[in-house]
Amino acid sequence: MSGYVAARCLAVLPVFLLSIVCGSTVARAQYQVNVAATYAPAPLSQATLGPEPFGLEVLPVAAGEILTKWRGVVADIRTESDILTRCRDAAQLCPAAAQKFLAVIADGRAHEGRARIGVINRAINLAIRPTSDLAQWGVVDRWSAPLATFTTGRGDCEDYAIAKYVALTAAGIREDDVKLIIVRDLASGEDHAVVTARLDDKWIVLDNRRLTLLDDLEMPHVQPLFVLGHDGVKQFTPIALANATGAKAPAPSSVGF
Repeated sequence: MSGYVAARCLAVLPVFLLSIVCGSTVARAQYQVNVAATYAPAPLSQATLGPEPFGLEVLPVAAGEILTKWRGVVADIRTESDILTRCRDAAQLCPAAAQKFLAVIADGRAHEGRARIGVINRAINLAIRPTSDLAQWGVVDRWSAPLATFTTGRGDCEDYAIAKYVALTAAGIREDDVKLIIVRDLASGEDHAVVTARLDDKWIVLDNRRLTLLDDLEMPHVQPLFVLGHDGVKQFTPIALANATGAKAPAPSSVGF
């Protein structure tokens, strides 16, 4: 994600763990601009009960590169949904990438609760080979809808996240309960994209760096920056972030974060 939101991420799969290196230039500029410092977060004891991932307050984003990119990929997702609909009606005419993606969705639908989330996270992590946008497309940053990613079988962290976002909602999870999140790695200063799914009032993180699932507040060394969903793009407020990062001291990570 170049400029405003450069979450360019490459994952490496050593046996059963996907570890990622992300390019930095994310949202720091706009994240600090046009946000009033008077938005006080809820007390930390109440923050985990908040409706958004990480229990932090958010403000809507009305303009900027990240919003433009998200709107573009949402339009691409709608176009691809027509292909998936045709595939269900005429499987013999269905492209291989669509067949593979529909299989992931069907496998997710066959499970419930945390198992559904885990099945989709694992399947998509293993279906995509980590590749930078520059290596694959010759551009610094490109956000791809799922069938484009499954066609090449390659992508970076936001491509994994977009595919999971679509698969989760297609597998039966409500749109309000699925969010794509951009976070900053506090150890390296790099940015990364993940998906969160709400289950029993908790947000579960789907990350291309690992096959296991974490609750959002268990995710180490991260500062949440933006939340993307069917209702647009929002950014976490600076005061909420300051309190959250101050309350949770980074601990050594076992996944090379």
